[in-house]
Formats: sequence, C-alpha cells, structure tokens
Amino acid sequence: MSIDRKALVSRHDPVLTGLDPFSPLSVGNGEFAFSADATGLKSFATIPEGATPLCTMAQWGWHSYALAPGEIRDRERLRLEEFDSEGRSVGYMTASSGQEELFTSLRINPHRLNLARLGFAGLLPSGIGAVSQRLSLWEGLLRSEFTYRGEIVKVMTAVHPARDVLSFRVESRGLRSGALTFRLDFPYGSHEIGASDWGAPEKHFTEAMTGKGGALLFRRVLDKDRYFVAVRLGPDTTMERTSAHEFILRSSGEALEASLEFSPGEIADMPPSWGECRSASSQHWARFWEGGGAVELAESADPRAFELERRIVLSRYLTAIQCSGSLPPQETGLTCNSWYGKFHLEMHYWHAAHFVQWGNPELLERSLGWYRSVLDGARKRAASQGYKGARWPKMTDPGGEDSPSAIGPLLCWQQPHPIMYAELLRRSGAGREILELCAELVFETAEFMADYARPEARLEAHSDGGDRRYVLGPPLIPAQESHAPLDTLNPTFELEYWRWGLETALAWADESSGHPSRRGAWAVAARRWKAVLAGLAHLPVGLSSGSDAVSDPGARPVYLAHENCPDTFTRFNIDHPSMLFALGMLPGRSVDRATMSSTYDEVLRRWDFETCWGWDFPAMAMTAARLGRPKDAVDILLMDTPKNTWRPNGHNAQGKDARLPLYLPGNGALLLAVGLMAAGWDGSGDKPAPGFPDDGSWKVSVEGIARLP
Repeated sequence: MSIDRKALVSRHDPVLTGLDPFSPLSVGNGEFAFSADATGLKSFATIPEGATPLCTMAQWGWHSYALAPGEIRDRERLRLEEFDSEGRSVGYMTASSGQEELFTSLRINPHRLNLARLGFAGLLPSGIGAVSQRLSLWEGLLRSEFTYRGEIVKVMTAVHPARDVLSFRVESRGLRSGALTFRLDFPYGSHEIGASDWGAPEKHFTEAMTGKGGALLFRRVLDKDRYFVAVRLGPDTTMERTSAHEFILRSSGEALEASLEFSPGEIADMPPSWGECRSASSQHWARFWEGGGAVELAESADPRAFELERRIVLSRYLTAIQCSGSLPPQETGLTCNSWYGKFHLEMHYWHAAHFVQWGNPELLERSLGWYRSVLDGARKRAASQGYKGARWPKMTDPGGEDSPSAIGPLLCWQQPHPIMYAELLRRSGAGREILELCAELVFETAEFMADYARPEARLEAHSDGGDRRYVLGPPLIPAQESHAPLDTLNPTFELEYWRWGLETALAWADESSGHPSRRGAWAVAARRWKAVLAGLAHLPVGLSSGSDAVSDPGARPVYLAHENCPDTFTRFNIDHPSMLFALGMLPGRSVDRATMSSTYDEVLRRWDFETCWGWDFPAMAMTAARLGRPKDAVDILLMDTPKNTWRPNGHNAQGKDARLPLYLPGNGALLLAVGLMAAGWDGSGDKPAPGFPDDGSWKVSVEGIARLP
C-alpha cells in the first residue's frame, strides 16, 4: 500500500498555542525566507536571551561595513602564518596577532543582512491572548490566530515559490477601528546573530518611490550595498511614512492584504497578489510532498517512532526552505546569522546531499553553479600554496574567499565534497549538462587531492612493493577540530575520504565523463591519481583503552583519530568522533569491519557526547547501520543529549549555545541517516529497512529514496 503523503505530512504540522520565541515558524523557497512570531509576522521588537532572532533573508542579501578612516580591508596585506610541508613553507590565514583589526574585518565582511521587519505596530506580548498558530506544511502556509483587546485576529502568511515575495492577509474588526496597524521598517546591517542594527539610522538610506503598475517602491542604500522592495497593497489599505526607515500600513476595512517583493535590482513588475501567492505556494508544496521520497513509521510499536517521523517531515521542510538555494547555506540557513552569515563548505554535504537521496536532485544542483563561479579562485588558492588543481575554502561568502581563522584554512575534509555531489547526481540519472559541469569540478578537485597527499620515504616496503607512501598532513586540522595542525598525520576519516574521492575521480576519467577537449588531461592526471592511491597510507590503528591497553589482554584494535593520537579515547574523546565516519558517511572500502565495530564500542563507552554536534548523531547512526547494528543506529540517532534536542518547529538547537538556536546540518544529516537506514546502501542486500531492527518494533514504509554508495 502506498503512503498517504498528505496524512503523513499534515499530522506533523507544527502547532503553537502560546508565545514561544525559541521555536518560531518560517516560510520560504530556498532563495528567500521569512520567520515569524506568534502573530504570523514580526511584531515584537525584543526577544529573550538565547531565543531565535527573526529575520527576512535572501541568498543575495549581503552587506559590508564602510571602511573607517585609515582602515584597510585588503586580503593581500594579511600576513600569513608559515607552516612546513614537505620541506617547503606554506602560508595560511591563521594568525591574528599583530593584525587583529584586519583579521577581524575580513572575517565579518561581508555578512548576511536582515532585509526588513514587518509586523503589528505597538503590540506587546502581554496584550496577546488565546494564541493558536499552525504551519500547514502541505500548503507552505502559516495560519496564526490570537485575541487582542477582545477582538479575534487572523493572519495568513506565505512566500511565493519562485519569487522573493512575502505575502500576507489579516482579518479583524480591529483593523477598521484603527486598533491594529502594521509597521514596515528597515535596519542597518550587522554581522551579529540578528543581522540588524536598529540604532544607526544615519548609516543607511531609504528612498520611497512609485514603482511600475502603482506599486510602492523602496530603494535601500547601506554603504556600497543596494536593494529594492516593492509593495503591493490590497483594497482599502494605505501606507504612510513615519520616520526615515519606518512606514505604517492601515486598512479602512476588516481585512488587509499586502505583498512585498525583495530584489537586489530594480523591480519591473507588480508583485503578485495575496491570492496569487497563496495559490502558487499551495501548488508548489503539494508537488514537493507528492514527489520525492517518504518514510512512514506510524505503525511501529517503538514509542519513539512518532517523534522520529516528526523530525523527518520537519527536516524535509526546513532544508527545502533554508538549504536548497543558489548558494551553499550557512548553518542557520536564512533564519538568522551564524558566523556572520558565511557558509561552511564542509557542512554543505550534511545540509544538502540528502536532496539527491530523497529524490530531489534539482535542489542540490541549484548550488553547484556557485562552485563553478568560484573555481578560478579555488585554483589560485591552490597555486598560492604550491599545489595543482583547486582548493575549496572552508568558511566563505558569495565570492568564494576563505575567511581568516585559527582553524578553518587548515581544514581539508570539504575538499572531496564536489566529487561526492557529482557522483550522487550521476547515480540519480542527472542530465548530460549537469554531468559535464560536474566533470570539471571533479577533475580540479582530484588534482588538488593528489598533489596535497605528500610522498614520504619509508624504510620498509609498502603493500604494493614500493618504498614510498602518501600521507595527509601535517599541517592539517581534521574534522575533529580539537587536534593541533602540526600533530595531525593521516586522520582516519580524511584518509578514507581521500581514497574514495580519488577512486571515484578515476571512474570519471573515463572518456564518457569528461569533455572531449579535456580527455588528454584526464588521462595524464589519472596516472598520477593511481600512483597516489597505490601508496596512500593505511588507516591508523591502535588498541582500545588508549596507551594502557598494551597490558590489557582484552584490548582490541580500534581506529584512531589520526596516526599520532594513541590517546584518542582518553584525551581526545570530545567533539566529532570522526574516525567512525570512514564507514557510514562513506562506504569504507578499506575499512576492516571488526576494527570499526570495536571502535564504535569504544566511542559508546568513552566519548563525551555532550560535546558532540547535531550532525554527529545521525553520522554515527550511519556507521552503526553499515556495521549491521540497527538497534545501535536507532538509539544513537535518538540519543537524549543537549545537542540532539529538537524543538516544536523542527529546529535542532545546539544545547545552550546561543549562537546556534537552530542547526540545519543536524536536519540534513538526520535525513541522510534515515534514508540509508530505510532504503539501504550498495551491498546492503535485499533486506527491507536494513538500518532498523527487525524484531517487530519498527514498521518502515519507504518510497522514492535512493541507496547511497
């Protein structure tokens, strides 16, 4: 029997019955999003500490501060920290000492911008009663109802699926009486979490004009940045200016409708009406839910099944509106700023790889054009460090510039990601055009990977009979960022990802994968890649219980964080247990299953799970599933620990970390893990739902989900 998609989705509509600033609801389309409070708009100027700021954000909405007198924001003037690599010096943007101002300025600029605040004017939380708010996931429609001064107020809010348009309708007798009015105001930019500076009206400019078709048009100027807002008002609605950046909307009737379109350039057309936006949203979201993948757990006996199903459905929605745009997403998407709004490329996999797995490859494809647009910069980055190919940045912006950081520039596990995206799309049957675009990304990515792996002389013969092996680092900071760059040699996860990436690139080197004009280059490069693969270091193995295990007759082989880390499970048992991900996120072709199973046991026994991040738990579940330990997979996926908490709106909050009231890599990772557990992976056989226990406690219905490699 097929899954009743509408019933599955609708039973997990988020419903709020009070003011909950820690769990705001959002509408969006991947390029543009709007987050609302209990009124369906943004009506309250202040929020409690640690709550989620409410922003209106678009992928194109960025701002850079004007230069202060005498300030220089020139990346070329940043002094690099020199590290020895293979007997030569390589410079990285990792040292702030003596250049703090320039270092910080390059980190915080550009930053994402809150484009506008729209809400009821003069409302206080204490004046709101009888709140009932529901986000209809099937329609992409936010319905909010409350009482104010004895009157019922109904608000509907939606975002157009193909344009950066926010539209809403309000119904209340309080409109006619004048008790209810609406405020539209604009902030100056800020790199802080709220992306807004409301205390600097003199630093920006709002020009009100008449747009085409009678729309109201605002031209916004913030230093060197510009954007436009067109407003379409419904019948009986007027707008007047009350200050430099504030405008008040009123209605003479008992209903008010308005649509606001945001754009980086002038807006030629009248924004669509409320009715048009609502209809387009409903049609779009019905198509989204009816297509793609689905997992239903409703008939399971395990009492955790409903909560897991809720997380799945809400993660599908949240990643679609926050992580499917033309740029890789920041870790808080289009909700508020984290790390100044910049995106972390190592997280792009956890944000968006699931789109291919769950039958929506086009939602990942949207962002691949960005990689192509910054490819020249990635080549220059590699060349400046003495490497071939393209080196992808870590913490970056629309221009693809790396951000100075004591850690970021030394990370490398984002490097194979474009090969992973290309391979997932190839497996999905993506068209020739996207595969040709991916081919160049695969080639340049693999070129760097092969050159970055450092040849090392060895006294004893390697397994292939040669006398050299290829190693990763130092200097290197692995996914588990608690390791020092000069100590890190051959981290387990990165080594396996390097192996998988080069093997996959070699498969792409076939003539059918590359453009004819590049076949010769592919053939020459493939010989180098094969040589590196043949000598690539083995995954580092130690003994369980750390250095004391030498005298322990029960000690078992375990994978280490990296080759120079015998105390992986005693001193470095914090943060990401990344050695597990060599089998889980990856198929682990060079992984010994027994050793990985012992490693998993050691992690369960010794790891400080409160220091893990939201995506770690799904990643560990993927490892357990591939090891044939489905009970462990479910248990770790649903572990009760601070950074694995899920709020009513589906946000994966990172404990008490006020910087991350939501953490979208956790949502995307959950979908990857559930998809793997439900649909399987290459080599998992024909057993249904191989990552779930088969003891009768789970009944898993699966549709439209592809196997992972």
